[in-house]
Order: sequence, then structure tokens, then C-alpha cells
Amino acid sequence: MRIAVIADIHGNLPALEAVLDDIAARGIARVVNLGDCASGLLWPRETAALLMARAIPTVRGNHDRWLAEQEPAAMGRQDAFAHAETTPEQRAWLGALPARLDPAPGVLACHGTPESDTTNLLEEPAHGHLRPAAPERVRERLGAEGRAARVVLCGHSHQPSVVRLPDGGPLVVNPGSLGCPAFRVTRAPHPHRSEARSPHARYAILHLSADGGAPSADLIALRYDWEAAARRAESLGSPAWAYALRTGFLPDGI
Repeated sequence: MRIAVIADIHGNLPALEAVLDDIAARGIARVVNLGDCASGLLWPRETAALLMARAIPTVRGNHDRWLAEQEPAAMGRQDAFAHAETTPEQRAWLGALPARLDPAPGVLACHGTPESDTTNLLEEPAHGHLRPAAPERVRERLGAEGRAARVVLCGHSHQPSVVRLPDGGPLVVNPGSLGCPAFRVTRAPHPHRSEARSPHARYAILHLSADGGAPSADLIALRYDWEAAARRAESLGSPAWAYALRTGFLPDGI
């Protein structure tokens, strides 16, 4: 069995369309989305509409939750823009998404960790950037349910990773961000950057053996029309988003 794993679209419609086309061309019928669907200075309404129309199984990310629960005055710019662009029905859909999914036997899908949509599972901030977390920290964040799974799928950090925990732990897969290759966290206590270092749309293919063999995963970096996405960000007055979309890095000084 193959399952395509997408995450952290952040309203990037051309990236989502390109990835879904690539998944279909590979003959993969099953897709799971790990959340943070619409928030961003791109195409939040159109992205939500496409996900809803395709009925793709989707986990609720922290930005999905904030769009549904917070007042626009309390939001950051990307969430406030997405709130203004999306319909009440779309925001209700985002808010009603489950915090976790079981897309296949032994597979647990979440946004950040099984218990938190704002905590990275595989990384932690250090000196303003993300670094791999120690196995014992990952094991702690997994909780009992995550440790009992064969595979855990996570997003949130935008960092593509395939990690097999030692001593019989699960395979943990982060597909990376489909639509937002670089961002920064400014809030205390650990402000930091996350940079994919290329503009490609990221997703993963999970391979599950019918005979119970060890699962594996492929990390895909797909070319799409990121120039169109960058121009959209520029038209909305965000040169930093445009730079990130074109390069996978954040501009200096930000």
C-alpha cells in the first residue's frame, strides 16, 4: 500500500495542484493531509475549496484551529488575510477537522505531535534555527499512543524528515511543507527560522507492506510554478513571502 502524505499547504494553490497531479500520475489513490491548509498570503479560499471538493482526509493544524476560533483582530497578518478571504463554511470545516487520524492500521497522523498542534515532533529550536531533537525527546513527545504505532506522520516544522527511532520505535515521517518553504517564529521563548533551502513543493510517499514488513518512505521535492506564487505574494504586499517562495530561504535581516 502507498499513501501520499501532504502537509503545510498554507494556501499555495499552484503547489497543491501540481502535487495532486504528480500523486495521480504515480497511481497513488490514498492521500492524507496533515493540516495548516489555508493560512498564508496566497490563495486561502481556493485552496480550502479544492481540499473540500476532493474530500482529502485532513488533520487540523494550529493555523486551521486559529482561523476557526480566533477573532481577526487577534490574528497575525497571514491568518487575518486568510480569515477575510475564506467563507464561514470553509472556516467551520477547518475548525471541525480532527486533531489526529488513523489513515491505515498502525499509522497515526497528527500535525505537530499526537498531543499538541504547536510543538515540533522531530526538531527543536537552537540559536535561532531548528535542529534534530534527541531520540529520547521524540519518544517523550510521541506519548504512549505514538510509541505504539508502526508509523507516525507529522508536519508543522516544514522540515522533511524520515526518522526511525531506535529500540523498536515507530518510523516517523514529516513530508515537509507543500506550499511554504521558509518561515520564522517570533514569539517567545524560542524565536527561530525554518528554511527548506529550495522552493520545491514537498510531500512524502509512505510504503506499507502487506506482509507486515518494515515501512519506508520517499521524500519528494517537486518543481511547480513558484514564480506565480511569488508574484501573488508580491501583489499582496509581502516581498518576504515572495523571496521565500522563490528561494526556500528567508531574506537577510528578517
